[in-house]
Amino acid sequence: MAPPPPRELLAVIEAALLGPAPPSPAQRVELLHAVRDAAPAFRALLSYPGPKASDRTQVESKEVRLPDMPPITLDDTDVQTALKLSDELNLNEIECVRLLVDANREWVLYGREPLEIYRLAAGLWYMERRDLITSLYILLRSVALDQGLDADLMSEIEEQVQPLFNDGLRQRIITLVKELNWEEPAGIGLPNSERYVLDFRGALVERRAIVSRERLSLSHCLALSALIKLMSPKEVKDVFSILKDCAAEANQNTSVELQITYGVLFSLVATFISDALSTSHGKASVSSSDSSFRHEFHELVMRTGNNMTVEGFVGIVRLAWSVHLMLTQDQSNSREMSDIWSCLEIICRQNSFEFWRERVLKTAAYQNDDEDIVYMYTGYTHKLMMCFISHPTSRDKIKEIKEKAMTALSPYGPPRDHREDPGRNGQQIGQPTTEPFVSLLELVREIYQKEPDLVHGNEELWTFVTYAGEDHTNTQTLVAFLGLLSILASTEVGAAKVYELLQGKIFRSVGWSTLFDCLSIYEEKFKKSIQSSASILPDFPEGDAQALVAYLAVLQKVVENGNPTERRKWFPDIEPLFKLLSYENVPPYLKGALRNSIAAFIKVSPLLKDTIWNYLEQYDLPVVTAPLGHHTATQIYDMRFELNEVEARRESYPSTISFLRLINALIAEERNISDKGRRFMGIFKFVYEDVFGPFPQRAYADPQEKWELALACLEHFRMVLSMYGINDDDIYASVNTSAPSSIERQLPLLELLKDFMSGKVAFRNIMNIILVGVDSIITERTTQTYGILLEKTVQLSLEIFILVMERDLALADVFRPLYQPLDVILAQNHRQIVALLEFVRYDYLPQIQQCSIKIMGILSSRIVGLVQLLLKADVGKTVIEDYAACLEFRFDDFQVVEDTKDDVGVLILQVILDNLEKVTKPDVNALLHEFSFQLLYELCLDPEYKEHVGTIGVAPLPKRNSNQSLRISMLHEINTLDQINWSPAHSSNALSPEAMPYWGTGLRRVLDLLGVLQFRCPDTSMKYPQLLSNLGVESKIEEILRNSATSEFGGVYYYSERGDRLIDLDAFHEKLLQILQELNSQLNESEKAELKESVHHLLKWAWRYNKNLEEQAAQLHMLTGWSQIVEVAVSRRMSLLEDRSQLLFELLDASLSATMSPDCSVKMAYVLTNVSLTCMAKLRDERFICPAGADSDAVTCLDIISSKQLPNASCNSLLFKLVMAILRNESSETLRRRQYALLLSYFQYCRSILDSDVPPSVLRFLLLEEQEGDDDDFTLQKVLKEHNELANANFSIIRKEAQAIVDLVTRDAVHGSEAGKAISFYVLDALISIDHEKYFLNQLQSRGILRSCLSDVTHFLLKLSMMLKSHQCFATILGFMVVFQDSSFASESSQRFCTVDAQFSLLLRISHHYGKHGSQILLSMGALQNLSSCNLMGVQKKGNSRAISNIVKERAGEIDKKRSLVAPVLRIVTSFTSLVDSADFLEECSYIQDLFSLMHSLFSLDFGSLNIMQSPNMIENQKSELIAFGLCFSLISYLYVLATKKNMRFQVSYGHNTDPQQPTLQMVSDLLNSITLALERVGEEKYMLLNKVRDLNELSRKEVDEIIKVCMKQDCISPNDNIRKRRYIAMIDLCCMAGNRDQLITLLLQIAECAITILLVHFQDEACAKDLSPFSDELLPVLERLEHLKEDKVGRSLKLFHRSVTTLKEMTIRSMTL
Repeated sequence: MAPPPPRELLAVIEAALLGPAPPSPAQRVELLHAVRDAAPAFRALLSYPGPKASDRTQVESKEVRLPDMPPITLDDTDVQTALKLSDELNLNEIECVRLLVDANREWVLYGREPLEIYRLAAGLWYMERRDLITSLYILLRSVALDQGLDADLMSEIEEQVQPLFNDGLRQRIITLVKELNWEEPAGIGLPNSERYVLDFRGALVERRAIVSRERLSLSHCLALSALIKLMSPKEVKDVFSILKDCAAEANQNTSVELQITYGVLFSLVATFISDALSTSHGKASVSSSDSSFRHEFHELVMRTGNNMTVEGFVGIVRLAWSVHLMLTQDQSNSREMSDIWSCLEIICRQNSFEFWRERVLKTAAYQNDDEDIVYMYTGYTHKLMMCFISHPTSRDKIKEIKEKAMTALSPYGPPRDHREDPGRNGQQIGQPTTEPFVSLLELVREIYQKEPDLVHGNEELWTFVTYAGEDHTNTQTLVAFLGLLSILASTEVGAAKVYELLQGKIFRSVGWSTLFDCLSIYEEKFKKSIQSSASILPDFPEGDAQALVAYLAVLQKVVENGNPTERRKWFPDIEPLFKLLSYENVPPYLKGALRNSIAAFIKVSPLLKDTIWNYLEQYDLPVVTAPLGHHTATQIYDMRFELNEVEARRESYPSTISFLRLINALIAEERNISDKGRRFMGIFKFVYEDVFGPFPQRAYADPQEKWELALACLEHFRMVLSMYGINDDDIYASVNTSAPSSIERQLPLLELLKDFMSGKVAFRNIMNIILVGVDSIITERTTQTYGILLEKTVQLSLEIFILVMERDLALADVFRPLYQPLDVILAQNHRQIVALLEFVRYDYLPQIQQCSIKIMGILSSRIVGLVQLLLKADVGKTVIEDYAACLEFRFDDFQVVEDTKDDVGVLILQVILDNLEKVTKPDVNALLHEFSFQLLYELCLDPEYKEHVGTIGVAPLPKRNSNQSLRISMLHEINTLDQINWSPAHSSNALSPEAMPYWGTGLRRVLDLLGVLQFRCPDTSMKYPQLLSNLGVESKIEEILRNSATSEFGGVYYYSERGDRLIDLDAFHEKLLQILQELNSQLNESEKAELKESVHHLLKWAWRYNKNLEEQAAQLHMLTGWSQIVEVAVSRRMSLLEDRSQLLFELLDASLSATMSPDCSVKMAYVLTNVSLTCMAKLRDERFICPAGADSDAVTCLDIISSKQLPNASCNSLLFKLVMAILRNESSETLRRRQYALLLSYFQYCRSILDSDVPPSVLRFLLLEEQEGDDDDFTLQKVLKEHNELANANFSIIRKEAQAIVDLVTRDAVHGSEAGKAISFYVLDALISIDHEKYFLNQLQSRGILRSCLSDVTHFLLKLSMMLKSHQCFATILGFMVVFQDSSFASESSQRFCTVDAQFSLLLRISHHYGKHGSQILLSMGALQNLSSCNLMGVQKKGNSRAISNIVKERAGEIDKKRSLVAPVLRIVTSFTSLVDSADFLEECSYIQDLFSLMHSLFSLDFGSLNIMQSPNMIENQKSELIAFGLCFSLISYLYVLATKKNMRFQVSYGHNTDPQQPTLQMVSDLLNSITLALERVGEEKYMLLNKVRDLNELSRKEVDEIIKVCMKQDCISPNDNIRKRRYIAMIDLCCMAGNRDQLITLLLQIAECAITILLVHFQDEACAKDLSPFSDELLPVLERLEHLKEDKVGRSLKLFHRSVTTLKEMTIRSMTL
């Protein structure tokens, strides 16, 4: 299998080995497969096909064929660029064309200059190389170093890595480290080659620098490989040769070259030590089996040269080799012993210990190398030195060099400059010593300064320390030894050990007593000298000062790191440390050491802190100050004098630095800040005027001191800005010029703010630090030992700017015009703003990036022209790229961020969101908004960021138990990132080119995001300890927790920045302590201890509660953001996507799957259900989306019946998951209401794509008209069949869970809120509508829900009828909503009305769906009796037909269920008319006369004169007309039953003695006349509609829009929609209207048949026929018109109907002749 692309390989390896959680099984398998497939690429590491003449000819022909691609045509620029790449990179020409293709895919090369194209393609090639090398490095590191990964996985990886070394991988690495540095195309390039390439950010990078980084990574791989598989003898010699080459080229200031040399060096060290230690554990040594190698290599090592740097590195190899020989020597071989001693002799003569410490361990290159690699280097240095100091042979040599050091050095060395003080920087004083014993001590010291944990359990080290501390006769060895002790005391265990060592029991002359006795002796000596009036104090001996400094360094470390309890007892009297501070003849560096040790005691105890303040006031130099801007007239010996006259002359400032650090440490521990710093105003003035003011102009012998001094000053300023608060009185007092300006009235905070707001000394000095620039600081950080101090200085400077900008606006109004807000001061020089913002790309310290981003956020809200300023400075594009790179790096980094407000990624995203929100002020913030969009666009174009967009949100979250803070942080970051990624797509410019990258796979990605959210939040409930339960204090604690007040108002809660209500642990602790105090008197000691433990348990619970609540909130916050993304995208932007129905199904399916999960909370389920509702609504709207893919603008009926609808299997899956979600264990009525709405929406979706009332006959007619043939009829049959199958499947799915579903819905229908009841009854209505086996009917009957429903309806109608007047006309009854709205009955709100409407709907569904069976059930329950008791049907004897006619013309009396309850009552009553056995009930319930009266009113209406097609509300009126005729059909059906089943005969017309409300044949004839007219009209309307459908493709856009307007579907189109979509929507509506007319024709024919049958019964009855002659004259014209009805107009066969009409006509004529 072909090796995976380097980028994919790296992504797989990083996901598995660098993720925040252990790799999943799938990731493990993918990793192992990727490593196996990449083996050929690793074996041939960085080996690429070279130039080839035939390929060059092919490229020059301008047509190239790449594998798996069609032929590629090149232009002249492409050819020239490809050949240039081939010549300068030693690459095959076809490969160069591939690079151009890939580069064009990544960056789009069109319009770019040839040189830029070359640089991009070359940069892409180097990116591929980097990814491959990095992949190898991560694999080797994971195997070689213990990084907490699964041992089995590491074993499997090692099994695949080992064969690579057998196949020559290490030899390939060695060759590359050497050859990549050659000036040839395969290396750093020829001298005339292009020197620069463009990296993935578009930044210009030197090719040599890239190759150097490759060599560095390869040197790291080489060093790691030595830990996995030992080098062969040949490889050892080759590496040694390369080491000398690298050392010869290495320079102290070229960090990368030095780091490469270190990698090669330590690969040898690791090889020798690993081989030697494996031999000591019983394994055979590699070198022991090859005696010739031992001899040859020893000769190589023993050769010396003239290059001191090379000799230094070779000396380290000699030391490692000598240790190797000692551990693997053959005791009987005297030659080997001779070789070892000769090797040790040259090591000590050249003092390799000194070189290792000074030129390796202490260099900036070593300190700035990869952290894991440095740890490995230090670890093997430790192993080597432990072998060296513990082996008998080397111990003899150590004893020899120690004795030589003691005798060679005088007790006091020559005078030295004080600035070489070891107490300050840990170095030996004076010129670098050549004594190897001193260098050995300092080397061991340096090792454990870097890794203090290696001291633990290191008995060999403590044995060596004991030996090294004996019998010191001179200062240099003593200082070196004490320096070692100070480092060993860097841990708590080490501090205790060192304290015991210096107690005087181990060493005779080295101990704590020596230190304190010496201090007291000199203090007494100087005091006597002063008392004797000596003009000059005696000199302080240099050697003693050096020794005291070393002692004090040990004291400082012991106190700092000692056990907090034990250290209080160690040094009861610290007064001697203060007594020498005031003497002028004490060296400043000794004073510095004294103050540093004093500072260590500050945190020992609060009491000791106060003691230190007292001793300082008593002994230390004073700080004499005058008001700001003034100076003292007389000169005294104080801190100012020592700084300016003593230290400044020596160009070294240890005393001042230590003084500031000590003062800062003391002030930081102050708790009483009520004076707002007034008592420290003198110190502030000293720092401000004397130290920080002139600090840039001072000379410094050691540049490290410059930044130590700056750091101390900046720390003081930071404390001033952060510790103290001010009020309005302080502000106005500071600007009151009439008051005397005394130092006691000044406030440090205000004086410092004034400085910044006027651009004075402090501002200028800090700004000059920032203006050094990112690049320069990065260079110094990586090449100089003081780089870390400079870095910290920059961080404090930026923090100070932020602190100032948090306060300056409050002071600006008072201070103007002398003082301005800081942004105004910064804007005076644009370089200042640019310098502040550019630090976002300083990735060595995240805190600096955080500060720069925060400053960006502040300035973007203050400076209107910020973007113009950046553009003018030509850094706008650079800043955008830097922010994108910073955000990308944050995604790669899985560090735990406890507080997300300080997270770099969150800060950047927040800045973008804040800027995007400012679009509401386009005149001010347009460019700022554009800047944010450019940043987002840059991120989306970036190839690596695009990978992160697809993976950052779907990566598994860290485990809660180990990384809950990171887990919470990642949830918020993912949410914020997705909001930002989608914000351009949701804007008004979503269709612009800038926004298009957000589409495509964007919506599908949110499906993956949903998987991240599906986890169960931990339980936040509390289990009380048994003791608390026994004491009965649970109720008190619960009462405390129930009180929702914040801690400020007596509660125990506070609100986080995100708005989460969390427990204030301090307030909760105080409340618990109060309870504890109340119970103390009742408890014994054991119970008191148990009670304290219980309180601790409660606090731990509160802490976990806060974390868990934050996680729940983060989960819900992310889900809410996710839902907003989905809903906005689905609602507004679906038209941009193809395959919309499938995508909506996937979203709907995922949402329902998540809802039914047991891990989903009720709140989450509610949000997910809302998303599901939106998706379902959009699915239903798909009927109005014209199918794509047609070449013409025409639409056909086939487009409609074949319109996209989900497959039945998909619908079944959705319904099943929805049912499971409804039946979930955790639920609420609010959630179920939304789920019920979703269920109803689903059932509506499952109906036909057209209105369900559109019969297939209409569709068949249209298909025949389109002459599509039998295929389309088959398609129609298929659609109808699938629709029926879906209905059956829906019923089956519901039936499986019917018991639980009906129980749940009926419970909500009976016991829920009004809103819950209403929708529950609608759900029951929907269940009845899909009931094919009367199954649900039986379920409802068995639960009594129908009786309960009828009872509720009756109760409501009874209350309603009491409000209506007993003689109100029918028109008033139909329009009773006016009364309903105006009456006090409205207090029950429309909610109750909706419930009753839903109950009516259910009852009507029973009668409609089950026909006579349903009506019989209602009748048996006493429906008629109940409804009659409401007296709602009471009407006047003479109905106002004109009023009714007007109502029907308007909207059929508003008889839709939403506006009236009378129509449902009538429909229920008339449903009983089809039952023969209901007549008696109707009569008993007094409905007979009401029905007759209603017949009289309705049958006399002139339905034929209505012109529905011309009315403004045509669609609504069509539906109302259908309902009205349905009522007529029910009434005429009742007459039909009376005439045919009950043998009732009606009067011909009303006589003088007849009841005017009784039905008559004249009334039936009138109805038949109206029906005839209506049939003619409706037939014409249907014919006209079908013709419109047929001619629709010939209509203009304007005419089509008129149809859409008439159908009230304007909201379904937009001005941008084409004519085809408009015709599609118009066709759907016209078909629906034609279907309505077809339905009405069927109903009218049924009414006419009933009327004709009633008349026939009377004409056939001889008793009645004799009186029908006058009546026949009126009836005959009606029948003749019915005879002329055309089948093509009504759309169905009229053969039987015409036969009945003809029979009645014949009998009518016969009656006329009688």
